[in-house]
Amino acid sequence: MNAQELYKTWANQPNLNESVKHDLNTIKNNPNEINDAFGTNMSFGTAGMRGLIGAGINRMNIYTVRQATEGLASYMDTLSDEEKKRGVAISFDSRYHSEEFAYEAARVLGQHNIKSFVFDDIRPTPELSFAIRHLHAFAGVMITASHNPMQYNGYKIYGEDGGQMPPKASDMITSFVRQAEDVFAIEVADVKELRKQKLLSVIGEDVDAAYLENVKNVNVNHQLIQEVGKDLKFVYTPLHGTGKIICRRALDNVGFKNYSLVKEQAIADPEFPTVDFPNPEFASAFNLAIQLGNQEEADVLIATDPDADRLGAAVRQPDGSYELMTGNQIASVLLDYILTAKQDANDLPVNGAVVKSIVSTELATKIANHYGVEMQNVLTGFKYIAEKIKDFEETNENTFLFGFEESFGYLIKPFVRDKDAIQSTVLLAEVAAYYKHKGQTLYDGLQSIYQLYGYHEEKTISKSFEGLEGKSKMDNIMNELRSNPLTEFNGQNVESLEDFDKSTKTNADGSVEKIQLPQANVLKYWLADGTWFAIRPSGTEPKIKFYLGTVDDNQEAVNTKLESYINAVDALIEQLV
Repeated sequence: MNAQELYKTWANQPNLNESVKHDLNTIKNNPNEINDAFGTNMSFGTAGMRGLIGAGINRMNIYTVRQATEGLASYMDTLSDEEKKRGVAISFDSRYHSEEFAYEAARVLGQHNIKSFVFDDIRPTPELSFAIRHLHAFAGVMITASHNPMQYNGYKIYGEDGGQMPPKASDMITSFVRQAEDVFAIEVADVKELRKQKLLSVIGEDVDAAYLENVKNVNVNHQLIQEVGKDLKFVYTPLHGTGKIICRRALDNVGFKNYSLVKEQAIADPEFPTVDFPNPEFASAFNLAIQLGNQEEADVLIATDPDADRLGAAVRQPDGSYELMTGNQIASVLLDYILTAKQDANDLPVNGAVVKSIVSTELATKIANHYGVEMQNVLTGFKYIAEKIKDFEETNENTFLFGFEESFGYLIKPFVRDKDAIQSTVLLAEVAAYYKHKGQTLYDGLQSIYQLYGYHEEKTISKSFEGLEGKSKMDNIMNELRSNPLTEFNGQNVESLEDFDKSTKTNADGSVEKIQLPQANVLKYWLADGTWFAIRPSGTEPKIKFYLGTVDDNQEAVNTKLESYINAVDALIEQLV
């Protein structure tokens, strides 16, 4: 059926969900909206799905949530009885319909005689990852659109190790999702009946307490916190999300008492009314935190995104302004502190390893190498870091010390297998206290790192390509770059090109090396002046991302270099689109 026919099929359904019915009426006279909502299925991949809330097969609604869960349930039906009975942990964030979607997932699972453990209120993504392991569940579902605007929601599936489902299982789930083509034929159980049959359990404080007990072990120097923590002034904001539930308790538990909460943003409001985007990558998300920080003369501002897996920070400067740190800078400061502390305590393992994504800063590689620690690079997506941790545990070849992505995601201790802004908040507060004790700020600490390893600056440039035409444009960009490989960029020769889709690294002399990573639609260029840049279409958003990494001898020089490369990327995009 075409989009118009599918629209009519949905509109004629008896007992249609009221919210979906309203959305259908809203778009009934808009052919473009109908085509976008019904012209294609929502993309379902290894990270689950994410999209606009509304009616249609390309929207987040109870029927597409049921379809996704039917795929998971059908996969679990192929497992042994012992695996299946372990059940599925389910959490949700503060967005519109999140709790409703969580219970729809539980209803589908229950119809398959699969138990679910549903949180009694909003909880962070990292706590969902922990809950799977803590409850010995077979899988997990997180209803969230992370840092996206209020119009979005999403559905993420996690495996039994607490990381996102591995590729083999994910591919099988995707296959089952596509087989459940008639979303209205998917059967769901009654919640009250599931409670009676003990196929739906509500969880909350029992998991919170266990998670928080583990968070206590994230901090390195508890004596420092007791002595200096009271002097550190900082502001915390959960940006209307799940951090309000657990982060304050985590800070209190480890000894941080002298912080202020942005009260307006400690309300779990799905409108995210105080921010344009609830994303700690953006300076605008800190506007209220800056106001409060100025009142309190706070040393640091910390923000977590709505599902509390990402953390951003800003540091007070001598003139009273606040300097926003990038994800790469936060990661570098955290890593340097962890490795320094472990070396000082003679606790640095000989097989220690740090894991980062291929588009994250090379400054972290230099820091790790300085301490004799191996840096391992993985594809973008925290599931690949989780896979490395699992591999380390199974082989004992390496000891995990830290993992991060440039997109403001960090993991310190592997009792969680996804990025964890709660862990990151308590450790970043400790690092700030450490520098406070030295009469410095986090920003001063970053400068001392630059002086040792060179001044590094990175930039991510995102270009949006909405609708069905957008995907075609992104495909054309990647195809053009592969058909006509760049040999020079911004006046610098390309020394090597890594094509992760072909699993090859091609050097300027024509020699070719094999890349030992899974295939992915990513191109990464290494240039003669030490700059690198990468191009990657997003797997969850209608965007193509250009990542830049530069290095030079001083801040002014690296800023100038980075600006020239930003202009070169803009020119390249104009040429390709």
